[in-house]
Amino acid sequence: MEISAEMVRELREKTGAGIMDCKKALAASKLNFEEAVTFLREKGLASATKRADKATSEGIVGSYIHAGGKVGVLVEVNCETDFVAKTDEFQSFAKDIAMHIAALNPQYVKREDIPQDVIGKERAIYRTQALESGKPEKVVEKMVDGKIEKFFQEVCLLEQSFVKNPDITVKGLLTDIMAKLGENMAVKRFVRFKVGEGE
Repeated sequence: MEISAEMVRELREKTGAGIMDCKKALAASKLNFEEAVTFLREKGLASATKRADKATSEGIVGSYIHAGGKVGVLVEVNCETDFVAKTDEFQSFAKDIAMHIAALNPQYVKREDIPQDVIGKERAIYRTQALESGKPEKVVEKMVDGKIEKFFQEVCLLEQSFVKNPDITVKGLLTDIMAKLGENMAVKRFVRFKVGEGE
């Protein structure tokens, strides 16, 4: 099975993935070009990384209302061009993200958004719990780090398992739609309203 430089070049042009990733995809798909493209998309390696530095100043505000009007979400999802913002796939993605937020109630978009004092408080709680279990200091630190990671997965939108497909994270879903539409994208901010909350 000979992987020619021409095939690698063609796959790179179509997906924006690296040379080694393209070779791996062609080998895994037994030189089937379309399967190689799918392989790269599934791995999230296609154009997502290539475009990660591009500005995302276009986009839409997606919305979702649930439970007979008791829960509502607005989410700003950005992309590079107005053209992509108007596509069905992009709009459907924004709606899916709004629905996910309504269902799983994340507190932040990404871990970098969490204030340091909040992380500090969580660390202190986990540390106290770990010390009370009588574990040695080295083990305590590992336990605290593990619990902090779990905390990020619970409160950060991008790290949560996607409500419609728990096999992938919201970040994985975002990477996939970026690869599919060929633009950099970002979930900028969101707000979730629930009747009776925030009084």
